[in-house]
Amino acid sequence: MFSGESAGGEWITAYCDGGSRGNPGPAGFGVYVEDPDGQKLAELSEFLGRTTNNVAEYSGLLAALDFALKNGRKRLRVVSDSELMVKQMQGRYKVNSADLRPLYEEAKRRVAKLAGFRIEHVLRGKNQRADRLANQAMDRGMGRPGTGRPGGPGSGTDRAAPRPEPPRTAKGYVKGGVVHLIEGELPEGAFVRVTVDRQ
Repeated sequence: MFSGESAGGEWITAYCDGGSRGNPGPAGFGVYVEDPDGQKLAELSEFLGRTTNNVAEYSGLLAALDFALKNGRKRLRVVSDSELMVKQMQGRYKVNSADLRPLYEEAKRRVAKLAGFRIEHVLRGKNQRADRLANQAMDRGMGRPGTGRPGGPGSGTDRAAPRPEPPRTAKGYVKGGVVHLIEGELPEGAFVRVTVDRQ
């Protein structure tokens, strides 16, 4: 570090990935952040519900930008295997999608608050840590057991997968297009099937 240069003035790198199983389908993002020496600063991941690959990719970028801003990191290098997002952020592709436009504009607003920003495209094979985190987010949201990779031996994530629970039934009614439960409860991110009782 140069004399007088704070940690906030160093470049940090965020490897970003997003995915959707079905496109649109259950989606999530993963972000692996490291300091200039290659040491881990953070692992970020989130299940997004049902959306597209591209929305998930932008959600990962926004999470990386949010991390940098909240932690006083003024220079951010983003690495992604989404050629579309990278070239849109570089101004080489237009943003024609109504779904992506607000995400793109928010990303640009956050970038403007940084002292330095770079974004580059890599092949998926060079983005494996972010890909792993994105898949973990999708697994969590879909109620699937973890892969066992992040925690390592003894972490509890490498045990045999439990048997899936049988479907649960909840009772409720619909008012104003919203389902209101009367009996039972649903976990966060649960997928539901509504059937009509015509008795």
